[in-house]
Amino acid sequence: MAPTEQTMIYDPIRKKEVPLTPEERVRQAVVHLLTHQLDYPPTLIANEYTITVGKLSRRCDTVVFTPQLQPLMILEYKAPHIPLSEKVIQQAFQYNTTLQVPYIALSNGRQTLLYKVGYQKQPSTPLPGIPPYQQLLQSLRSP
Repeated sequence: MAPTEQTMIYDPIRKKEVPLTPEERVRQAVVHLLTHQLDYPPTLIANEYTITVGKLSRRCDTVVFTPQLQPLMILEYKAPHIPLSEKVIQQAFQYNTTLQVPYIALSNGRQTLLYKVGYQKQPSTPLPGIPPYQQLLQSLRSP
């Protein structure tokens, strides 16, 4: 019996075919939303962005950058059957110890959470959804 071939999908950000896992399906749907509906420039998005957390190498699912190439938002994805629990949220915030972004988003395709990250003992604040790119940039300039 021949091995089953894995279904692949083209990732326009990484510019290559990748295995179509449930998590990858969520990533591609969110990135499509960002680039086609919310005007996020594809050239300022990185999928599978490698960072160092402590002494460990980790990969953020997606990082969005400002036009000055400063990290703006970390996006972490889970398969649709995985709830966005406190543990999942903490994983994304742990990645932020390296990047220090102002926004963190999580999605399982059924639910999307966005947080404005609190610094200097300020709490992180949940926001209603991912805004258009220019609105996100403008929020950096306003108090």
